[in-house]
Amino acid sequence: MRPTTRSIGRFVFASATACAVALSTGAATADPGSADSGSGTGSATASTASDAIGEGPEMTSFLGAFGYGLLHPDSAPPGANNWNCKPSAEHPQPVVLVHGTWLNTYDSFSFLSPQIARAGFCVFAFNFGRETPLSGGGLGPILPGRYGVGPMEDSARQLGQFVDRVLAATGAPSVDIVAHSQGGPVTTQYMKFEGGQGKVAKVISFGATNHGTSLLGIASLGRFITNLGIDILGFYQPFIGQANTEQAVGSPFYAKLNADGDTVPGVDYTVVGTTHDEISNPYEWTFLTPGPEAGVQNITLQTDCPEDVSDHLTIMYSPRAASIVLRALDPAAHPDLVCAFNPWMIGGGGHL
Repeated sequence: MRPTTRSIGRFVFASATACAVALSTGAATADPGSADSGSGTGSATASTASDAIGEGPEMTSFLGAFGYGLLHPDSAPPGANNWNCKPSAEHPQPVVLVHGTWLNTYDSFSFLSPQIARAGFCVFAFNFGRETPLSGGGLGPILPGRYGVGPMEDSARQLGQFVDRVLAATGAPSVDIVAHSQGGPVTTQYMKFEGGQGKVAKVISFGATNHGTSLLGIASLGRFITNLGIDILGFYQPFIGQANTEQAVGSPFYAKLNADGDTVPGVDYTVVGTTHDEISNPYEWTFLTPGPEAGVQNITLQTDCPEDVSDHLTIMYSPRAASIVLRALDPAAHPDLVCAFNPWMIGGGGHL
């Protein structure tokens, strides 16, 4: 049987249980030298956000980045967070990177961030949704750098605070956002309900849980049972965390998020899904229906490139995905899409 991301995750977390207390009170909450910003909930256990500091090396594979991210959980992806960077006339919007669940910004963007920076953009990244297991983050924060576990409403407010800092530092009127997984709905929540409308020009997302996930039917079954009056999702929340519970299809979070349509006026969306996504599925649920004054391009990664078999995590290490980002940000300078082999789970063309 082929291993899955979830089976590997279960093994890692089971192996790490013995050191849960040390890690959850140490590495998972440590914030050396970073600017800590609360969620605005006023709770002593509310999730927090922090700067990514100390630029890490450029990586070509997810596994390599994940390993480095465990040892350096608050590293910035290469090319990001030069707070003296000023946008050029050719690239007037700074680019903000928004990671996913149980990840950090280095895990997600150590391949993509330097390519965007080399293309002439100011790039900024941070870590959001930081919680310990005991405060509601689930088992993910047993390991260092497993962020994006707090309530998505909190994370959206944290994104808003970070965007405001970027706009103040660069003098730009708006930003472009590149989001992975949970970063998609967090961005939408920010634009719709947390003061972000008018501050975002483009959103480019990969495997975004824009309408929730069935998680190969597991989340759908859990939602069905919960809706019958047996709160099975609530039972599992201490293990999987608040953000994962919210991302199960049919949650109250999505009912509110998409009640008036998928999009925000004035925003240009590029939405990318992979047919091999084992986390955000059915993968078509990542796609958006354009509303008034919004442009949407929904892209299946394998269209015209079947050899790219990126899954939910390795899509961020896909040369084709990187070329989609560059084309969306600057179509005149980057009109062509790359097609290259990118294997499931490993990424990086099969090389670590």
